[in-house]
Amino acid sequence: MSPYDSSLHELSARSFSSAMTPNATQRTTLLVAGCYILIIGILWHVPYLNFIIYPFKLLTVGFHEMSHAFMGVLTGARIHSIELDPDEGGATTMSGGISWLTLPAGYLGSGLIGATLIACGFDTNASKVASLALAVFFVFTLWWARRNLLTWVLLLGMSGMIVLFWFLKGGEVLRYFVLFIGVMSCLYVLWDVIDDTIARKVNGSDASAFAKICGCFPSQVWGVIWLIIAFIFFLLGVIVGIVAFKESAAQQAEDAKHLLPVPGTTSNGLALSLSTPLTLGSVLTSMFLALL
Repeated sequence: MSPYDSSLHELSARSFSSAMTPNATQRTTLLVAGCYILIIGILWHVPYLNFIIYPFKLLTVGFHEMSHAFMGVLTGARIHSIELDPDEGGATTMSGGISWLTLPAGYLGSGLIGATLIACGFDTNASKVASLALAVFFVFTLWWARRNLLTWVLLLGMSGMIVLFWFLKGGEVLRYFVLFIGVMSCLYVLWDVIDDTIARKVNGSDASAFAKICGCFPSQVWGVIWLIIAFIFFLLGVIVGIVAFKESAAQQAEDAKHLLPVPGTTSNGLALSLSTPLTLGSVLTSMFLALL
């Protein structure tokens, strides 16, 4: 190896090490994510206290069903309805589409959504963009679930929380909320795959239906495969967040002033008045009611 190649290799190694080393702000984010995992794990198994995370369990079920629906649309299916039930179950009714793509899309799609939200949870502006993307998903889901009251209450409630947190501390609170939803979604996917396909066989699960179509492996094997993929998504979400968002908390606060700033902040000399989001909210509410 020539001295030039050796120097280039050393430089690449240093660059990779630097990119993978979290800064002070990222270490705080990782610490918060770790606390989320611990708190969710405790609340998940403690009677009565598990009601605290119940709405977020339903939200992850919504992500699961939403992923089925969007993959169905991408493969030419017609979506008839999305339903959530109080027992943390859900169903997406469709006709057409490609079953060997729509069936795994529930677990893998919601895992990918969770990983994306974790990555975005490392940066305030990325969290804002993620929230806008969630709003688009919510609108489609509300249309498909227009006859399911629970879905409406859940998604409108979550939308209200997103709007509220957007206005707190320049969007910093929104960043940690997006991070929490991402962690919750990934954990729910991991637990649900284990519970439905590995620890016990549920004949009505997506993995059982997928095994009947493919025929090459039993549902437990597909469950393990999906579990590994979901765990890789989780790790990639953390890695992307560390590599892509190196700004300090102060830099993020400054950058957030220029992307859909909250009232009281300025961007290019223009102040955003409180009437703008209120007017937008009333318009969206009218649109939702018109869909009923």
